[in-house]
Formats: sequence, C-alpha cells, structure tokens
Amino acid sequence: MDSVYGDVPMSRVKMNAKHEYEFIANFKILQNVFRAHKVDKPIPVEKLVKCKMQDNLEFMQWCKRYWDTNYGGQGYDPVARRKGAPADPPATIAPLAPSSSRSGSSLNVGGARPRGRTPVGGRAGSTQPNEVQNLQTQLREMSGHLEGLEKERDFYFSKLRDIEIIVGQQLETLEAEGKDDPLLRDVQKILYSTEEGFEVPEPGTVDEEETF
Repeated sequence: MDSVYGDVPMSRVKMNAKHEYEFIANFKILQNVFRAHKVDKPIPVEKLVKCKMQDNLEFMQWCKRYWDTNYGGQGYDPVARRKGAPADPPATIAPLAPSSSRSGSSLNVGGARPRGRTPVGGRAGSTQPNEVQNLQTQLREMSGHLEGLEKERDFYFSKLRDIEIIVGQQLETLEAEGKDDPLLRDVQKILYSTEEGFEVPEPGTVDEEETF
C-alpha cells in the first residue's frame, strides 16, 4: 500500500511484530489507510491475527491483485521508507561460551611464570570459566522470566480485547434501540483512556481514527 500511495506512516509500523497486540496495531494502520483512500475491503483482523495460513493467504492474494491493478510503476525504496528498520525477525543472540585461549595464555613453555600481576587468591584467568557460567545461568533465568512476563501480558491483553468487543457490541445494540448504559460507557472510557506520555495522533492524519 505504501508503494501505491506513499503515505503509510511507516514509523508506526512494527516491522518485527511477534505478538497479537502488535499485529492488531499494524492492521489498525492498514485499515486507516484503506479508509483514507476509500478502499472498500473489510480486513478480517480477528482471523488474521491468529496467523492461520488460509486466512492470511487469501488476504495477501487480494493485496497482490490490488497492487497489480493500482501500482503506477513509480520508483519506490522500501528500505528508505522504513528508515532502515529490519523487515525480518532479528537473529537470536548466541550464548556466551568460555574462551580457552585466554585461560591457556597463562601457561608458558618450560614452566616459566606468566608475566604481569597475578590476582590475589589464584592464577590469572582461573576464575573466568566460573564467571562465564554464572553469566550464562543468569541469562537463561532472565530469558525465562521475560518469556513468562510476555505470556502474562498477552493473556491480559486478550482479556481486555474481549471485554472491549463485548462492550462495543452491547453499546451498538443499545444505540440502535435508542437506549444507553452509563456503566458500559464508563467501562469503555477506561479501556480507551491513555496514560501520561502517550502520543495521541493529530487530527487530519491517516491515523486519525484507529477503530475497526
């Protein structure tokens, strides 16, 4: 879509999205672009964020047909548009491995003493393997803790998303009947409230309305 219209807010697109809430944020941006250019195509967000191949394949096939029909052949630099942000998931960091070269450097042919100062309580480099092992253990513990926090975050986000959908549907039903529910309005207000430091999109931009 950005190669066709050139006005997608690429700085807000999460290139390495891995979680459902990040997928939803990206689809909000896409739907706002559709709305701005009057593209009459519903985006099945609830299905697409589940990452099932059939649903995503059908949507991508539609996107390809749309691009073939509307792309004017003008030059387009995707790397510059996303300001060099990587489009592929970042490679995982390899675990630290103890180096034998440094520990072996303290040994000299003929039994001569190594040059330089020797730390109190032992020979130079004798504690390095233990330090590396401790760091690896801490890294594994932190990775496990982070994974647990991410799962917990996604769990509660999913619950809030379900509440948002139910409240919205109920309010739409009441509005169709000419009624209202102050309690549901308060719940919706809490769901849509922002914290200090959160940047609200300025009126008139493509992201003016971020609703499905």
